[in-house]
Amino acid sequence: MASNRGSRTIAVRRVRIAMLGTFSIGASALAHAANNCAWINEATASGLLGGDAVGEVSGPALGQPAVCTFTQMTAGGRRTLRITVEIVADAHARVASIAQGCGADAGPLKAIGNEALVCAADDRKAGIGERVVGRVRDQVFTITIGSTLKNDPILFSRDVLKSRIYTAAEQVAGNLF
Repeated sequence: MASNRGSRTIAVRRVRIAMLGTFSIGASALAHAANNCAWINEATASGLLGGDAVGEVSGPALGQPAVCTFTQMTAGGRRTLRITVEIVADAHARVASIAQGCGADAGPLKAIGNEALVCAADDRKAGIGERVVGRVRDQVFTITIGSTLKNDPILFSRDVLKSRIYTAAEQVAGNLF
């Protein structure tokens, strides 16, 4: 009888350990941050935007780039980080074509992929912003960060926007290599 009780106690302990292990694995999977964007995750985007950002990813479609958009909503507006990546035969020509939209404002962005440029991406409706255009081999990327908030306390100046978009561009270009 003592032997049966000892066997049951061991069996109960094994079941408890198995259940605890299953619960731990399930809980860690639930706590893991969403990371559907191949070039930057929600945690990094949230840091760049100054608050919890929600990501949305659309894969490349025929003739369309892959797009990751991270949005951080506030009572007064929104902050957005948008990344597009497309694979093209003549990446140099595609970068030059996109960069024309920057006008004379474009400046080189050192140590970020190839031919990277940074420029203002202001829009009367969408507020202030910065844009980066560059390439890694045959992959052309554009990154835009901006805010619709009037007197934004996080993205309040051109220098802050440039600093944050440079960090995003480092991450994206590094992941494209």
